[in-house]
Amino acid sequence: MPDPLHPFLPYGLDNLPALLRTPRDAPREALSAGLVAYLKRLGAPQASLEAAERLAHPNSRAMVSGQQAGLLTGPAYTFYKAHSALRLARAYSSEEQPVVPVFWVASQDHDTDEIRSVELLDFEERIHTLRLDLPPAHPAGRIPFTPYFAQVCNLLRPFAGYPEVRERICRAMLGNWSYSEVFARLMLEFLGPHGLVVFDPMAKELAPLFVPALEREIADPLASSEAINRTALEMKKAGLEPVLGRGEAATNLFLEGPDGIRRLLRFRNGHFEDGVGHYTSADLRALLAHDPTRLTPAAGLRPVLQDTVLPTVGFVVGPGELKYVAELGGVYALHGLQPPAVIRRMGLTILEPPVERILQKYGLEAWAFQADPEGSFKAALAQQEARVQAIRSHLKRIAAEFEQVQALLTDPTLTRPRHRAQVRIQHELERLERKILDNALRQENTVGAQFARLQRHLAPAGPQERVYPFLMYLLKHGERVLDKLLELPATGNHTLSLG
Repeated sequence: MPDPLHPFLPYGLDNLPALLRTPRDAPREALSAGLVAYLKRLGAPQASLEAAERLAHPNSRAMVSGQQAGLLTGPAYTFYKAHSALRLARAYSSEEQPVVPVFWVASQDHDTDEIRSVELLDFEERIHTLRLDLPPAHPAGRIPFTPYFAQVCNLLRPFAGYPEVRERICRAMLGNWSYSEVFARLMLEFLGPHGLVVFDPMAKELAPLFVPALEREIADPLASSEAINRTALEMKKAGLEPVLGRGEAATNLFLEGPDGIRRLLRFRNGHFEDGVGHYTSADLRALLAHDPTRLTPAAGLRPVLQDTVLPTVGFVVGPGELKYVAELGGVYALHGLQPPAVIRRMGLTILEPPVERILQKYGLEAWAFQADPEGSFKAALAQQEARVQAIRSHLKRIAAEFEQVQALLTDPTLTRPRHRAQVRIQHELERLERKILDNALRQENTVGAQFARLQRHLAPAGPQERVYPFLMYLLKHGERVLDKLLELPATGNHTLSLG
């Protein structure tokens, strides 16, 4: 089935070879030098530093992914994005044209509700939840992590199976780091040895690289918003629902105020405003010269700004991100850029031994269960529940009996009453079947407990990969989980057995 977004999406994975042959400008030497300095400050492993150095090559390209700076690296799909970038970079890299995996840390994002909490499931099926009291509307790159260190490290105490993993996590979090720097250090701790480069746009070593692109936005502040709205209108005409849309006078820029709060800039009557103050173009250019970290892009500009600095050949995204990237073609054109290939990240469901045994018992597939936990489990249970099978046998016999009754009814006016009687009986027996299955799931017995266990592990509040952090599995099962992940393909949905 063709993707309805296809006319609006940039290039895909099949276009990577051609894109690699297309010249791509980027400030490679300054980029590489800034990244090396930033990574050294964070204590990155040698493999990560060497990868950053390869970006200085005149033909280098970047395979980019990224995510918000979540607590304990956030949901597991953060690691899956990084793995996709690593695997794809390795597949397309060569001595003449190195492809470097880069993970963009969304340190400018100020939605602290999305990064303040984490859930961990221990071996006793207990859920441990931590929700930090982060300042609202502050970029993650400005929030000091030190006040939260003890809370987060103590959360890991029940996970004592692999103490060396816990020690590595706590060591990475220890120090005078920002929230986003702790996220970056954790990614480097486990994926840096495999050559991952992390990129924080708020880092003092990297923020100056964005000044030219930000000055272009200041010079014509509504152009990118208008480009997004034109594409959104085209998508609506094609029967699609756009996810981006810029309101009246909204630019694609945010300004971080002296109070630390990040606010959207609007442009009216020749000046900018953020609800607190008014600014001229000269004011913003002076701010960029003094502190380029305070002027940051909205979602409708962020990937484009990323690609003004990085020689991006591929952008690894999640399913939700595909929708908004499809709206950015006009913004890329404004900045004189060709969009990169947009590649959907790999998906993964991790199967711990007890969960795998339950799935096998009922003949269930993990991804199908996550898509519809109750429906898929009931369908599997129905095949094994003797009472349900008996009801279905009765239904078949009843249908056969009614066929015989129909042969006796020579008066055509009796056909509809006969049909209503059959439907009524069939409906009641099917309702009884549903009641049996509902009751089985709610009972405090083996079946009910097994359903609840599957739900806790695979679909606690949506798919597993969107709830539990990947570090949880390292804490419970050691680094073999990471080794198994790194063996998987870069794309597609997969399961990883820990049995």
